[in-house]
Amino acid sequence: MKKTNKTQKQGKSGKSKKNKSLAKRNKQELIKAIFSVLQEHPEEGFNYKQIAAKLHITDAPRRDMLVKQLVQLKEKKRIVEIDRGKYQAIPMQHYYVGTLDVSARGNGYVIVDGLDNDIFVAQNFLNKALHGDLVEVYVFPRFRNRNKMEGEISKVLERNKVRFVGTVQMHKNFAFVVPTDARMYTDFFVLKDKLNGAQDGDRVIVRIEDWKDKSDSPMGVVEQILGKPGEQTTEMHSILAEYGLPYTYPEEVEAFAKKLDLSITDEEIARRRDMRETLTFTIDPRDAKDFDDALSFKLLENGNYEIGVHIADVSHYVKEGTILDEEAYNRATSVYLVDRVVPMLPEILCNFACSLRPDEDKYTFSAVFEMNKKAEVVDIWIGRTVTHSSFRFAYEEAQSVIEQAKVGEEYTIPAETSITDKERSVPANVVEAILTLNILAEKLRGKRMRLGAITFDKVEVKFDLDENGNPTGVYFKESKEANKLIEEFMLLANRKVAEYVAKMKKTFVYRVHDEPDADKLQQFNTVINRFGYSLDLKNRQTTTDSLNNLLEEVKGKKEQNLVDTLAIRSMAKATYTTKNIGHYGLAFDYYTHFTSPIRRYPDVMVHRLLQLYLDGAPSQPEAEYEAKCKHSSQMESVAASAERDSIKYMQVKYMEAHKNQQFAGVISGVTEWGIYVEITINKCEGLVRARDIKDDYYTFDEQQYALVGQATGKTYQLGDEVMIRVKNTDLMKKQLEFELISE
Repeated sequence: MKKTNKTQKQGKSGKSKKNKSLAKRNKQELIKAIFSVLQEHPEEGFNYKQIAAKLHITDAPRRDMLVKQLVQLKEKKRIVEIDRGKYQAIPMQHYYVGTLDVSARGNGYVIVDGLDNDIFVAQNFLNKALHGDLVEVYVFPRFRNRNKMEGEISKVLERNKVRFVGTVQMHKNFAFVVPTDARMYTDFFVLKDKLNGAQDGDRVIVRIEDWKDKSDSPMGVVEQILGKPGEQTTEMHSILAEYGLPYTYPEEVEAFAKKLDLSITDEEIARRRDMRETLTFTIDPRDAKDFDDALSFKLLENGNYEIGVHIADVSHYVKEGTILDEEAYNRATSVYLVDRVVPMLPEILCNFACSLRPDEDKYTFSAVFEMNKKAEVVDIWIGRTVTHSSFRFAYEEAQSVIEQAKVGEEYTIPAETSITDKERSVPANVVEAILTLNILAEKLRGKRMRLGAITFDKVEVKFDLDENGNPTGVYFKESKEANKLIEEFMLLANRKVAEYVAKMKKTFVYRVHDEPDADKLQQFNTVINRFGYSLDLKNRQTTTDSLNNLLEEVKGKKEQNLVDTLAIRSMAKATYTTKNIGHYGLAFDYYTHFTSPIRRYPDVMVHRLLQLYLDGAPSQPEAEYEAKCKHSSQMESVAASAERDSIKYMQVKYMEAHKNQQFAGVISGVTEWGIYVEITINKCEGLVRARDIKDDYYTFDEQQYALVGQATGKTYQLGDEVMIRVKNTDLMKKQLEFELISE
């Protein structure tokens, strides 16, 4: 009985922390929104109803939160109550509210909604504000009318986070915890009785307990010991902890998932379209465990094809309002580190109940298309189904069928390609399905390209890992016809589902991608001119055509990864929202995410909304779903950052075996402190410090993206080929340091 109570307490504590973290993010967004309304009309006063209307807040909980924040801001003398219940911004000509972005060099930039330029804050003017904090910044008057604004943090309105990852440095009666994040410019002072068992050299999670006015360092308390630095599990858990991402499930969530009824019942089948007799199969990565999607294929009597895109029906098991749903929403996405996956759903769901495994009946949500030989959709049905996958293929196996099999004949997958390491026989009807689907996918892709879609086939770096997860080699993942076959039918399902709901004019979750910024495209054009390429930026069509030609032309060349990376950076970021603006990169007017609910929470929302509307429900509250979209976009960005850090860590670990070796590389970045060089053969990137280039004194020329020698005029520009030596590898900081040996 005691054990149960302890478990419940631990579970409630974990749940409480997540709820507090989410509440804090919502509070920050609300404070920023209040100031945006009041500062936009500084001479007027607004009551809470007027502010709520401007912010499209319609639900009672968020209205209550708004009233509470208005009262608190008034008490803190951040706003003034000019009449009963009527608020106004305190006139402060040189003050703004925004989010602080701290660089690795210790300086900061405050990002303010509505300002074209960020406000620069030197390190000595940060005044205890930390990366990600919501702050008030005073802008120095002499910079008001110039492009560059500089200021000083006047108040920290809301901490972004209070828990940090660091390494313990023991002293006699106290310790310092040195943060692993380079953007954290101070360490933590921890008294001996606050170490909670941590020893010298341990990697820990430390929480800010207090930060006295005259103290350089905040007082901290160690909350969790992650392990010894350098051990792979410690480092991966540190990366997750740094971004506030969990690596285990609370016990009560696991227990809840295990109690779910996972059986396939006759009663539920009767409520669905039964497609178990239709040929169905999956095509996924060789090492995949969760199979989100399956394709079905049937030749119709009129010569057309019935093609089903079947997606795991996660919403059947994950019900709104449950602790399982709350946990999935908080995570919002699975996180894919180099050597492990941190799933959005407990394993019993993501790898078993919801995974479309072969030879098992499964509940699915499906988009079923009737298509003709021109790959035109002549009819569509959307709804819940029950399906049965008869075959599971890896991409390599499906590619083997596409390249070597013949219609009407059985095909044998060679042992070296097979996921079973033995020859596998593929029946003639399955061969016909794969080959036909591939032809249709190529036609769908061709149509997209003609409409102005952009093909970002960026080189994906992968690592060969030994049994302990250590990197033994680097290889590049190539997207072939089998990958593109699946991609096209997933894109088709996502697009058609979005179009289907858009016609209803009801609240929905869209995946949108704005048009690129003209200045960023021009900067990108300037860089690629150095390689002899150029973009035609006259209009949207010429831009996309010339961009696609460029991406095709650089394939296989030394500059491919640099050009691909810079092209992606010149684009806007795709996000989730209820306000549809279309998807620029895909050239779709309507687009959503319907096809991966095992690993993305927006897809779960899409399934729920779809079923509600199929059942005739009215439009759902837009503000509620917009808030969920914003959270999902934020968590997607956080997960991507963690994934990038795990790749950087693995690159450094791999390069430890190559210290003092020489490599050819391309300059991939230029800053005032040095040049970043990407090694051509393995895409590992490291820094050559400007102070280590001894033949001259180099300064940064922002216009040329170059370091320029003061005496010789010699330049090191983005895209230049250089030779480097691996000088140092720092696993703790996930940094490679190179030395320039020749051009």
